[in-house]
Formats: sequence, structure tokens, C-alpha cells
Amino acid sequence: MKTLLLINSSPRSNSVSRRLTRHLADDWKARHHDGRVIERDLAAETLPFLTEAWIHASYTPAANRTPEQRETLALSDTLIEELLAADAIVLGVPMHNFSIPASLKAWIDLVTRAGKTFSYGDTGPKGLIPSDKRVLVIVTRGGVYGEGSPADFQVPYLRHMLAFIGLTHITVVEADRQAFGDEAARASVESALEKLTGMGETGKLDAVAA
Repeated sequence: MKTLLLINSSPRSNSVSRRLTRHLADDWKARHHDGRVIERDLAAETLPFLTEAWIHASYTPAANRTPEQRETLALSDTLIEELLAADAIVLGVPMHNFSIPASLKAWIDLVTRAGKTFSYGDTGPKGLIPSDKRVLVIVTRGGVYGEGSPADFQVPYLRHMLAFIGLTHITVVEADRQAFGDEAARASVESALEKLTGMGETGKLDAVAA
């Protein structure tokens, strides 16, 4: 059974990113009738920020953790298990102040754990999440930020952090120009929808998982 992990981070219930992630998820479910979709709505649940107690617990060997430390790490363990279970991962990411929403940063902090999703060795860091998983990042933005834009701290950061934990097969679909008026915004969304539909038809998201 194939599993899709769908993560939305927009605080707006009717956001463009949610419309696009729903379109992709519906298309995926239509092609995987027996598939499972794990949904995380980061606006509906408040993920905790890292604390000193969390950091101490995460660096304590598992066999030596107290019940309180295991409870401290329980949500992180669950989020990492969802990542491991997924064949494909879809992130809905609006741009907030040139970067990602704080809720998504909190999720990244909770799944980026030494010994669980990354390690350091003689050659440097190594991601521990299986690299055959496909990641689709759907980004929405008011302006236009091309490859290498000095004001884009959204996509470069996501690419770096996802690769850091082992997720290197990343596709980005953009719906920009949302602040350029109704016509430009609509055209950008329609273009993104077309790309996502094409992705479903050609199976790009499931190149390995299918």
C-alpha cells in the first residue's frame, strides 16, 4: 500500500497553497485507490518549539531516557515515523517574510534529529531518511523569485534541510505573482494546476513509489 504524507502550513483555510495540495492529493488518491494519505495541518495543531529539555532528551541514549524524556520526544518520534512511512511527501508552503511559515520551521526542527534522521561521520553529515522518497514542494508567493534570487529564503532553505536528512528527490511547483492582480494571480495558479495534473498523469511523483 502506497502512502502519501501531505503537510499544509498556511494559516489561511482558503489559501492558494491548500487548493494546490488538495488538487494533487485528490489526483494521487484517484490513482491509488488502496493508498493511504497522512495529513498534517500545521495551522490546526500547534507544534512546540525546541526546548532545553527536548535537546537534552534527544542527545540522551534511548536506553537511558527517563519516562519524562520519552514523553518529551513522543511527538518528534511520531512525525519521523510518518516521514519513514511515506512513499511521497507533499509540502504546501506559502512565503512568509521571504521564508517559510514558523509552523513549518517547527516541524522541520522536530524531524531533524541526530541519530534518527541525520548523523555526522568522517565525511560530514549524512541523511538517514531513505533517499528513494519523492518530495513535492508547492510554494505560493506574492511576488516573483527566480532561481538564485537573493530575497528567496524559502526554496533554498527547504532544499538544504530536506537534503540534510536524506530527501534529495525534490520537485518544486510555484504559484507566484499572487499580489500582481487577479489576472496574473489566476494565470499563475492555473499554470501550477496544469503542472500538478501532468505530474499525476505521468507518475513523476511516484517514479520510485509506483
